[in-house]
Amino acid sequence: MICETQLAPTLVELPPGSFIMGATDDDKFVTDTERPAHRVAIANRFALGRFPVTVGEYRAFAPRHAPGEDPDWPVVNVSWDDAQAYCAWLASIAGQPFRLPSEAEWEYACRAGTRASFVDGDQITPREANFLYAEDGQRIGLGRRTPAGRYAPNAFGLYDLLGNVCEWTEDAWHRNYAGAPGDGSAWLAAASSTELTASVPEHRVTCGEPRRTIRGGAWDYLPRLLRSAWRDSLPRTHHRDNVGFRLALTVC
Repeated sequence: MICETQLAPTLVELPPGSFIMGATDDDKFVTDTERPAHRVAIANRFALGRFPVTVGEYRAFAPRHAPGEDPDWPVVNVSWDDAQAYCAWLASIAGQPFRLPSEAEWEYACRAGTRASFVDGDQITPREANFLYAEDGQRIGLGRRTPAGRYAPNAFGLYDLLGNVCEWTEDAWHRNYAGAPGDGSAWLAAASSTELTASVPEHRVTCGEPRRTIRGGAWDYLPRLLRSAWRDSLPRTHHRDNVGFRLALTVC
């Protein structure tokens, strides 16, 4: 049961189910990080934020965050550690174990029963999500965040899973899905230093700092980075102007 509190973002309860996670066979933009495609069976009900956590919601926890920004924009410039602190703070107030979603839960929620590259098919337009560039490099987007909920929801009633801001997940970063859990739980075992170095360009490696997985794509991205299967990583302490998060909650 979900406990309602004025401070908590609105959550949507999702049903148990199974899906194929990862690369879509006919996706020309697929990368090895999205392979092997594998079946995940989520046995428990869980809830996910209808929207990413907004600036206004985050300010209840950190009042000085992003002064002057629209409170309805998804919050950014929060690290994975910041997102964890927000979840712990809200859990202490609401008495519910709020957390970040696992990467599998995130993709299950994003796909909402589909198996296409994007939510509604194999193409995406600026009418459906907030992104900046066409695949040919032409600027076609707004070049900024938009208020949560501006674009249509997916079949589960969830907004902005693709575009607007990337979203932290609970999982440690692994360069592919070999050995990934099949039950929807977060993959928390740390990747080896060799795996980390092999999985990201040299200029993005931060020695000794654990990396966490991000999903969804952002306002300043190309369409190929908004695919349902797309995944990337950042060091857990990094802050970016295009990375936020949304809440998850296991439902008893």
